[in-house]
Amino acid sequence: MVRRIASQVHKQSSRLVRAGLIRTPPVWYQAVLEHPPIPLPPREPPSRTSYDSAPPKQRAFVSKKTPGPRPLAISYIEDDIRRQFFRDHPFESFRPRSLTEAGAIEDEHPISGLQWTRLNQRGRNPSPEDAVRFALNLHQAHGLALSDAYAASVAQFRTLRAVQHVATRFAAQQASIAHGARFGPSATARGFAAESAVLEADERRSERLDDSTRLARRRWRMVPLGNGGSSSSSSSGGEWSRGEEYVRLWREGVRPDYSPALTEPIEPTVSTDFIGTLGRRT
Repeated sequence: MVRRIASQVHKQSSRLVRAGLIRTPPVWYQAVLEHPPIPLPPREPPSRTSYDSAPPKQRAFVSKKTPGPRPLAISYIEDDIRRQFFRDHPFESFRPRSLTEAGAIEDEHPISGLQWTRLNQRGRNPSPEDAVRFALNLHQAHGLALSDAYAASVAQFRTLRAVQHVATRFAAQQASIAHGARFGPSATARGFAAESAVLEADERRSERLDDSTRLARRRWRMVPLGNGGSSSSSSSGGEWSRGEEYVRLWREGVRPDYSPALTEPIEPTVSTDFIGTLGRRT
């Protein structure tokens, strides 16, 4: 008998008895029919005993090999600060910056450590790298928490950026009003101009394609031809009769001729002067 859930054993036995596969019912059959087992809750697996469960597999002895040397992960605090800074200020990565390497490594700034308490001590136009170094200096030299050091560095960096932006705007306005200076388009304006030029080129290309399509349609439009002078309308002006002339000819039993150029004799195209010249030569 196939193993089944405990609440279905007597049902399977009843089917086997009715089919005649079991001639003598088991001893427990009548008792189970009088007191059937309680149905199991839905989706609850049947209870297994130690006898029903499979014996544990004996694992073969595996010798533990000594793991090979692995390098430790290299992590710097300034990398985390720099990553968070550019996540908060993504447009700072678009600012032009000189990547020309000098002959020697950059010397350490004289203001550092405990002396560096303000970001503007290293200039009024700081770079993102200055803000990262200032946050690291506040964390290591002054003992501030990394979040507090980063917040202080970012606040001072934004303040200096705002001052630099306002000063540049007023200087440009004063130069244009007082001295008549004319400034060229900015990088943003040049980008928009290039984008507009590309869009206009695409529009002109699509217009040329449309013009070529229209010309092709005009070139290949239908020109009705006459049917050898059998109809008055075709001989008079070659106008299209909307199929009425074709139906009339079909009813009369006249077969239209669509290729008069193939049935008519070919006219001589050689001139008489050329024929006379050939006669004199012979």
